[in-house]
Amino acid sequence: MILKRSFPRGVQRAALGIFLASLAGLLSLPLPARADDTSETVLLVAKRTLRDPFYRSTVLVVRPIGQDQHVGVIINRPTRVTLGQLFPDHEPSRRVRDPVYLGGPTNASVIFALVHRQGSPGGKSIEFLPDLFMAFESKTVDAIIEKEPDHARFLAGLVAWRPGELRDELRRGAWHVMDPDPELILREPDGLWEELVSRAEVRANGI
Repeated sequence: MILKRSFPRGVQRAALGIFLASLAGLLSLPLPARADDTSETVLLVAKRTLRDPFYRSTVLVVRPIGQDQHVGVIINRPTRVTLGQLFPDHEPSRRVRDPVYLGGPTNASVIFALVHRQGSPGGKSIEFLPDLFMAFESKTVDAIIEKEPDHARFLAGLVAWRPGELRDELRRGAWHVMDPDPELILREPDGLWEELVSRAEVRANGI
């Protein structure tokens, strides 16, 4: 398991710096104009045939960031680790009872926040949906932990697709693509994949 030790805040900032520098430029670009399966934020639901040990039985929320690249997080993989265990000297973190989720393999030593709220939480946060944002910067994540943890999910790492990668995965039949729903994204993960993959299969079969 990735989260076996705590990560000092300085490590978070250092690990995130390069990623944010490249991401900021991409987010300034317009989103693709044509409407296809991944031109807007979507849910990806792993098909039953997807046997990759990291991604099988996963559900992800995914957003395009321009130039046929995408970023997202796994939303149904809780760990056994809490924020209080990762940051024992941070009192607000110790009060958060929900586990940290494994969001993906990229920047897995960094804690991100997916928060349901009106308006951006600040910083270089990304809007996935109206009233659903992902916070990247440690100062913004700290503020969410301190002020609105009940409306957030905290994740270690994310998933990033290089140009054309997600399109290739869809062509190979790895994922079902579904419309996103903020309430669904932040609900308890037990049974989520089973429910969504069955729903997607019914739709695909035209039942």
